Amino acid sequence: MIPWQPRPQSCEEIVWRHDANPIIKRGHFPGALGIFNSAVVPFGDRFVGVFRVEKKRRFPRLHVGFSNDGLQWDIEEQPFEFASDVTTRPRNEYAYDPRVCQLDDAHYVTWCAGHNGPTIGMARTNDFRTFHRLESAFLPFNRNGVLFPRKIGNFYWMLSRPSDDGHTPFGDIYISRSPDLEHWGGHRPVMKRGGLEEGIWWQVTKVGAGPIPIETSEGWLLLYHGVMDTCNGFEYSMGAALLDLDEPWRLTHRKAELLLSPQEDYEINGHVDNVVFPCAALADDSNGRLAIYYGAADTSTCVAYADLAALVDAIKSDSVLF
Repeated sequence: MIPWQPRPQSCEEIVWRHDANPIIKRGHFPGALGIFNSAVVPFGDRFVGVFRVEKKRRFPRLHVGFSNDGLQWDIEEQPFEFASDVTTRPRNEYAYDPRVCQLDDAHYVTWCAGHNGPTIGMARTNDFRTFHRLESAFLPFNRNGVLFPRKIGNFYWMLSRPSDDGHTPFGDIYISRSPDLEHWGGHRPVMKRGGLEEGIWWQVTKVGAGPIPIETSEGWLLLYHGVMDTCNGFEYSMGAALLDLDEPWRLTHRKAELLLSPQEDYEINGHVDNVVFPCAALADDSNGRLAIYYGAADTSTCVAYADLAALVDAIKSDSVLF
């Protein structure tokens, strides 16, 4: 079973926080200054995660971790290396903000890879011990590469956010398709930042795809981060939308109000203040429960919960398209 806590009686929000957040704190193992913006999936009779870890060099790398309950984690102290490398890579290539997607009989990891600037790195694994590096999906500059969990119309699909080489002060979500997970094309816009005319400021600076989309009867549930530029810098919050099941580039509903914004101390204060950054979501179809993993203040890893049907209804009842 996925992690779960019932909604507190005093809470009227669609999404509510785990009461022992953060589940992975800074200093989770010796020398780790931050473990955040990481991806978790079920694997056999337990859970596995690919974690963004920063040590005292503050150079982000990817580490593997295992858990019996999705809350208590044993994270390997050394980053994993690739068993094969299809092209020449920089000696010290950074890697951050991973997502993990089960496709066919394997799991695929996507992340922001440093290869002449940030772009979408990809790797395949069957056991989370051996990782086979694939070609990068796109040219620099790009971030937030998120695969769909099955083919749609004989193609694989990936969401991403074209960006720049810095702390991107702009960004819309695009979708691309591939026949083989190597050659990507058919690029189309899915969802843009903005909302000034609609009186929606929390995603006016940029938006980026979060967890792997979840298939529902009402469409693909997309959790994403929206960013606004405040007097104190960027503020990252969590939002939700629905995409058409057969034409995933078509946005059908977009919740006007945010789902989760930096409110708790561990979300407000950290290496980067005021960040809620969703990267993974576990859905239990048997009871409609949803567990969402998110990074807090670029420092720690947290969990939040939602009722899947109630969340979809909330998106549809508070929908605006722009």
